[in-house]
Amino acid sequence: MARFYITTPIYYANDAPHVGSAYCTVNADAIARFQRLLGNDVFSLTGTDEHGQKLADAAEKNGFSPREWTDQTSALFQQAWDGLDIANDDFIRTTEPRHHETVKAFLSTIYERGFIYKDNYSGLYCVSCEDYYAEEDLDAGSCPVHGRPAVQMSEENYFFKLSAFQDQLLSWYEANPTAIQPATKRNEALSFIRSGLKDISITRTSLTWGVSVPWDETHVFYVWYDALINYLTAIGYGRDQERFAQWWPAVHHLIGKEILRFHCVWWPAMCMAAGIEPPANIFVHGWLLVGGKKLSKSMADDDAAPVKLTDIAPEVLTADFGVDPIRYYLLRETILGNDGDFSLEGIASRYNSDLANNLGNLVARVATLVGSKCDGIGPKVNKNSALAPLAAQVVAEASAAWSAFQPSVGLEVTWKLIAAANASLEQAEPWKLEPGEAVDAVLGDALEVLRLVAILASPAMPSVCQEIWGRLGLVGAPTDGDFATATMWGGYLGEVAVVKGDPLFPRRKV
Repeated sequence: MARFYITTPIYYANDAPHVGSAYCTVNADAIARFQRLLGNDVFSLTGTDEHGQKLADAAEKNGFSPREWTDQTSALFQQAWDGLDIANDDFIRTTEPRHHETVKAFLSTIYERGFIYKDNYSGLYCVSCEDYYAEEDLDAGSCPVHGRPAVQMSEENYFFKLSAFQDQLLSWYEANPTAIQPATKRNEALSFIRSGLKDISITRTSLTWGVSVPWDETHVFYVWYDALINYLTAIGYGRDQERFAQWWPAVHHLIGKEILRFHCVWWPAMCMAAGIEPPANIFVHGWLLVGGKKLSKSMADDDAAPVKLTDIAPEVLTADFGVDPIRYYLLRETILGNDGDFSLEGIASRYNSDLANNLGNLVARVATLVGSKCDGIGPKVNKNSALAPLAAQVVAEASAAWSAFQPSVGLEVTWKLIAAANASLEQAEPWKLEPGEAVDAVLGDALEVLRLVAILASPAMPSVCQEIWGRLGLVGAPTDGDFATATMWGGYLGEVAVVKGDPLFPRRKV
């Protein structure tokens, strides 16, 4: 049994969750569920980032204190993830005492090792990004991400000696070629490093809503440095070193491409400065796009934005389509790492084709035939079935895809087995045959396919797959037992009642 630690970014608690944040969270959850399916010891982390000027401004605008505001907005994320059946092991809030303790311990170590110093800073700042920009990186004076004018700021700050780690970062990238994935994102980070690293400001004196600097209480840490350290807080850095050593650095960060620089340049350098290993893997996903606009809550109040899907909360989608179909769509529609299109029409199309016509139809027709031809008792699978080699191939390819952070490929491969079972039924036409060995053979194969699909698709659709499992007359859950044994062809022993039930996926208008 191996350990598998996976994280989402912690989401900025100045607004409600939306489809974009749900996309990352569902992918991380499904990948974690697959690792649990393999029998690994999994720790899955998500949470909310609750400090910084942008959040303090939002709280004031809405008539709340920052703490009151974050209590409300953080709860919205927890409710949204519960509604999407996210099985995270921890939900971290950066306002928690444990996080303040870890931040102070971690950055004090960097300070004591000589990589933090005080100086004056003046520069162009984007409040939405909580980040400074060089003038040449702006778009006609505006932030390249949010399209809003950068403001000139000047204050006394503490700086992190990022420039001291340029060569060390390049060496680390060379020694760990798969640490940043996909390769295009690795190349992007390398290009930024090779362009020359400058020391960066890590504290503020202009606000008080943040983690105070332990060696200088007139400063608070800049929100990004505070936020990145959450990955260490959750596993006990500075509080439980034995637990920390068990989980670090074998972590998998799943992040959006807009925060690549923070995670793929700053964060590894900070770890080096503190004397710990950088994270083992950072996987960078793309954006969901609607009419060319990034699904970002930062654009939701932009009058120029032609699309308002950024206002759609996950619970609106799940109320319409169901939880598992939305999970399936977010996982299946876009290859993780690429940008992808999001549309309600796309959800309905995927729902009808993959779920209703293929999986749902197979479950219904098999149960109906078992009822009419086998008195409702499922026949045993033929271990020498012609579908057995395909099933073995599908299990191997799907497992490899999930392990490589490619849920869309894993699901696509799994659906090949569904298509093969449907084709086998069409060819054999058991509804035209009298009860007997020929009917038992084709239905036994189909029941075994559904058993395997319930296992392989369970990270994506846990509730639906549990329902299928029960309809097949199987006890327990698809996630029970040893994965290698459970996914071998021949596991459906039959002699149990098969239940038809209501349609799993009633067809919808596109």
